[in-house]
Amino acid sequence: MLQVPFIRENKDLVINRLAVRNMDATAMIEDVLRLDEERRALQTKLDAILAESNSISKEIGILFKSGQAEKANALKAKTGDLKEESKTLNEQLNTTAEALNQLLYKIPNVPHTSVPKGNTEEDNEEIFKKGDIPKLFDGALPHWELAKKYDIIDFELGNKITGAGFPVYKGKGARLQRALIAYFLDKNTAAGYTEYQLPHLVNEASGFGTGQLPDKEGQMYHVTEDNLYLIPTAEVPGTNIFRDVLLNDSDLPISITGYTPCFRREAGSYGAHVRGLNRLHQFDKVEILRVEHPDNSYQALDTMVDHVKDILNELKLPYRILRLCGGDIGFTSALTYDFEVFSTAQDRWLEISSVSNFETFQANRLKLRFKNSNGKNELAHTLNGSSLALPRVLAGILENYQTEDGIKIPEVLIPYTDFDIIN
Repeated sequence: MLQVPFIRENKDLVINRLAVRNMDATAMIEDVLRLDEERRALQTKLDAILAESNSISKEIGILFKSGQAEKANALKAKTGDLKEESKTLNEQLNTTAEALNQLLYKIPNVPHTSVPKGNTEEDNEEIFKKGDIPKLFDGALPHWELAKKYDIIDFELGNKITGAGFPVYKGKGARLQRALIAYFLDKNTAAGYTEYQLPHLVNEASGFGTGQLPDKEGQMYHVTEDNLYLIPTAEVPGTNIFRDVLLNDSDLPISITGYTPCFRREAGSYGAHVRGLNRLHQFDKVEILRVEHPDNSYQALDTMVDHVKDILNELKLPYRILRLCGGDIGFTSALTYDFEVFSTAQDRWLEISSVSNFETFQANRLKLRFKNSNGKNELAHTLNGSSLALPRVLAGILENYQTEDGIKIPEVLIPYTDFDIIN
């Protein structure tokens, strides 16, 4: 969440930058400042009463020792009144602080100055494109038809076992899926990311820490009896490794990667655009996460973008990069680049990665700090990116690499699959 001192010192900037998200935050920001003023006034009054109470307690001890019991007992009565007053003030302070926190939880991150104003994904800026779109032969098929033709993904079986959006990968389809995961992890670890195996369920504190709660509560699967949530991305457990952690300046940067299944309810999603692998309730993804010094985080973001580029270049898939506009950027992000691969058989672009800098937004929720070179505690910057999300990468490979004789395997994946064609 945003830091109150930052809001207090940059009120107009915060309101103007949140307007890039098509949000009039004036009333919310005014409420934040009002509640903060109340909180600080209550804290000042409480501190004064506690200081007076401590002073009187010391005086009482001196009076008793000097045999002035009558004066000491008179002061004891006053300390009782001060204790009652401090109790009342403490309750008011807690109530005000909780109201302030609940309001801050509802305010999204301030977009970076490079984020363009816009309403929908149609207003995102294309900043890079690479790769030739293949010209397919007559009779080329979309990936869901290819999956059925070559018996590599069974959507109906997944529907029988669980429901729509839970496909079953079979034979060479399962092997290709496993090859992609291994390839992505190998690329990431070679680039200096430490591999982690992470839990697939998280507690409520973890959801709040990375900003999925309360913003995306309706999109997460909730195990109500244990109050645990199935993860929507490895970002959640991975970043929460550093919740309530004080790092040293020398610990930074921290770079980790991990493979997990991801679970998303995707409530309200329907239509042709969600067919096949386009949108699922369970899918596999390899994630990269970074904890950075604030001075270096945007250089780190560029490094992450270049890293994902390198993977897609090796897969030889046509892709483009978009800078997300204010109306499409995520709640917690200051700046996000989306990677999209072209689905030749569907004649449309499919998102396969988001790479984002959250600046201090998550770190403030997580209480993720480092001791800077001056010995002061400072919030770190957090970043994450898909490297990569598998379903749409797989869809792109199946469609763009299809031939009349079968589906060729990208050369870089053959050492992982041990076959070069699905036929």
